[in-house]
Amino acid sequence: MYIHNFAAKCVSRLRVIDSRRMRRMSTYRQDASTGTARRGCLYLVATPIGNLEDITLRALRVLKDADVIACEDTRHTLKLLNHYEIRKRLVSYHEHNEARRAVELAGEMEQGAVVALVSDAGMPVVSDPGQELIRVCIERGIPVAPVPGASAVIAALAASGLPVSEFVFAGFLPARQGERRRILQTLAAETRTMIFYEAPHRIAGMLDDAATLLGERPAVVAREITKVHEEFLCGTLGELATELRERPLRGEMTVLIGPPGAASVHDTTATADQSRAGIVPRILEIQKEQGGANKAAIKQAASEFGITHREAYQRWLRERGEPRES
Repeated sequence: MYIHNFAAKCVSRLRVIDSRRMRRMSTYRQDASTGTARRGCLYLVATPIGNLEDITLRALRVLKDADVIACEDTRHTLKLLNHYEIRKRLVSYHEHNEARRAVELAGEMEQGAVVALVSDAGMPVVSDPGQELIRVCIERGIPVAPVPGASAVIAALAASGLPVSEFVFAGFLPARQGERRRILQTLAAETRTMIFYEAPHRIAGMLDDAATLLGERPAVVAREITKVHEEFLCGTLGELATELRERPLRGEMTVLIGPPGAASVHDTTATADQSRAGIVPRILEIQKEQGGANKAAIKQAASEFGITHREAYQRWLRERGEPRES
């Protein structure tokens, strides 16, 4: 009898908890269905990663309806808001004031304010500040709603030609080589496509370390995605490291590393094999037409055939029976 009554009380309590949860969930759904901003909540609003047209209609509406917009750099966000003629109160929210600002913003939301959190580009929180604010909101029962949109990670993955069914996003690797190599070593057995963010001045070193610790895997460096100078560089880790030492680049970079032995639709080795019969005659043709040196002709031919300068050079040596460089 005691066990039966205890079980009945537990079931009854679970029903009460479940009914409270369902009432809360129903309220959220009803608010979302009206299309209007919920009062006293946090919106995580994705912003363009380059092209200002890459923003959703919902994101624009939420930014217009918000009481305050929290952003990494108010000057950067102001350019976007001015473009769409949105006038709102801006507050800075970055790694140096995150803890203090999170409490302040949560207090405003508890009084009914709608706060929109944005980063300089892409989805907030992903390799950007915001985790502390979300934690405080969840602790205080303040609704948190994502407003999805542009993402450098997904955009680069989709266009990379590498396997996309499974992937790992590891954000920024440590700036110091020792720490960076330690992290890469832990990923040596990874068989999924890996995605990283990297700074231009560290990109060649990062690719060199990755080639040493992960092996010569297929890789892609996506630069300035959606911007005027958008570029996708494809090859093996070693080839790309050489290419970027010879031709330093600027801009936002996303690095994708495929599984060992994975084929890419941009696989430079396959491309070079297909063009074996054509690239050397083309180099000779360019030399004859322009009277230039081997290096300039090889570089132009590599660009035309869609392969790296190093791969074209190795083809040139192999086809002419000269020893390859190691």
